Amino acid sequence: MEQPINILTVDLEEWFVVEALAGRVNFSDWSQLDSTVVENSRRLLDLFHLHSVRSTWFVLGWVVDRYPELIQEIGNQGHEIACHSYYHRRVDKMDRDTFKADTEKVLEAIVRATGRRALGYRAPSWSINAKCFWAWEVLGELGFEYDSSIFPIKHDIYGIPGGPRRTFKLNLDNGKTLYEIPATTFRFFGKNVPIAGGGFLRHSPYWYSQRIIKKLNMTGQPAMVYVHPWEFDPNPPLVENLSVLQRYRTYGSTSIFYHKLGRLLTDFEFSALEDHIGQQKKRRIGFHAR
Repeated sequence: MEQPINILTVDLEEWFVVEALAGRVNFSDWSQLDSTVVENSRRLLDLFHLHSVRSTWFVLGWVVDRYPELIQEIGNQGHEIACHSYYHRRVDKMDRDTFKADTEKVLEAIVRATGRRALGYRAPSWSINAKCFWAWEVLGELGFEYDSSIFPIKHDIYGIPGGPRRTFKLNLDNGKTLYEIPATTFRFFGKNVPIAGGGFLRHSPYWYSQRIIKKLNMTGQPAMVYVHPWEFDPNPPLVENLSVLQRYRTYGSTSIFYHKLGRLLTDFEFSALEDHIGQQKKRRIGFHAR
């Protein structure tokens, strides 16, 4: 069996918008906080250039409007620009109209910065779930080709434990179509285990991540790696009075993650999500969303 090309994605956001800090940092304070997104994003760009790899960057609209030159730099280096909402609000906490307005706002920000329309979307905190499957209809209406917003696991913040584990095509009730690319999991003792992004990748020993990705590739399934620029900050801004779990999720293993990602880019082949979708369009896979 031919080995699939894995998928490399970046959720471009500031360190202070993460779910682990929800309720501790107000939106009104964002512009007053120290920014790390440009410096850390350029570290990633240098790493990707070193390995000649193309990736998809899901960008936060608020960051796009503050640092349009960064978004232009990412696009000029051949990477795909996609949407990650404007204000990093969970989809399952919004109504349909609010979600549509937020998504239109980030689309407009990307066009202003790059002159190009984004075709992909990823919800903050993997927050498209059974409470808000209507979001797929909105994305179809807005002309998106694909979404990558569901995580087929059980988690305290997100997850659809029984959700599909592979890319599938949604035939929406409004007549539109949309490809959904779930976060990568591995079946272990009858359960879906997350392995390819965020803290799940950052905290795991390299040999483990390498072995599981190889196993997935042997079955013809690509792994979709997702990372955040703040995860590569050797001296991240510290927030006081976090719980042990919050500290672990936010700061754990950040000092070694750059090296680990570099090893993955050496050992495996990666490309952008739009390249993966191009391959999927040649197949006839479908799933009707209701």
